[in-house]
Amino acid sequence: MNLDVLVFAAHPDDAELAMGGTIAKFAKANLKVGIIDLTRGELGTRGSADIRQKEAFEAAIILKSSVRENLDIHDGNIALNKENLIKVLKVIRKYKPKIIFAPYFNDRHPDHTDASTLIKRAMFSTGLQKIKTFDKEVPQQAYRPEKILYYMQTYTFKPSFIIDISETFDTKMKAVQAYSTQFHNSRSIEPETFISKPGFLDYIKSRAVFYGFQIRKNYGEAFFCEEEIEMDIKTLLIT
Repeated sequence: MNLDVLVFAAHPDDAELAMGGTIAKFAKANLKVGIIDLTRGELGTRGSADIRQKEAFEAAIILKSSVRENLDIHDGNIALNKENLIKVLKVIRKYKPKIIFAPYFNDRHPDHTDASTLIKRAMFSTGLQKIKTFDKEVPQQAYRPEKILYYMQTYTFKPSFIIDISETFDTKMKAVQAYSTQFHNSRSIEPETFISKPGFLDYIKSRAVFYGFQIRKNYGEAFFCEEEIEMDIKTLLIT
C-alpha cells in the first residue's frame, strides 16, 4: 500500500503530541497516513514498552492512521548507523510516501534530535539505487519522497507554515490521552515526569492556541521546511 504521508517519531506519543491534529486532518481528507515509531520507549519512567505499544495502536485508531509500525531501535540510542538506516529505508521504499515528517533538529530530548538526523539521512539515501534493501526477500526499488518536513516538540522555531487544526484538535487530545500511563493521572502511583505534570497538557493546548492565533484560527500546529515552499495561487495551496 502506498501512503501519502509518513510520520516518523522517536517514541510512541511523539507524533500525537507534535502533530496529532494534522494527522487527523489528513485522514479526514482521505489521505493515507502512516506513523512509524523508531523505538518502543522502553526507557520511559512510566508504564512499559508493551503497554505503550497498546496505547500507540489505540491512538492510531483514534487518528484514523492507515499504518502504525515500530522499528524497535533501542530507546536512548537512535544511532546513525547502517542497521538503523536500513530499517528506515525499508519502510520508506515500502510505503512510497509523497511527504515525510520528522522531529525538528534542535530539541530538549537527544532522541528527538538523533531521530531527525537519521530520518534526514534516510530521506537522501533512499533514492540511491546502489543501496540495496529487501522486503521479504524481494528487492525494493529506490524511491525518494518529494519533501521532508519537521514538526515542533519541546523547543520552538519560526514556522515555515502553520496548519489549521481547529476541527481536529479534540481528536488530537483524545489520541494523546490514549497514553494513560504517560500523562497526568491522579490515581497513578508512578513517579512524576516532565510530561506527566498536570500543567503539561495545558501547555500543549496553549501552544496550539498560540499558533492558531497566528493564522486567525482556533488551533494550529507549526512546521518547518529547510527548502523554499511554493504557493499555488490557482488553488491557494502550499506545494
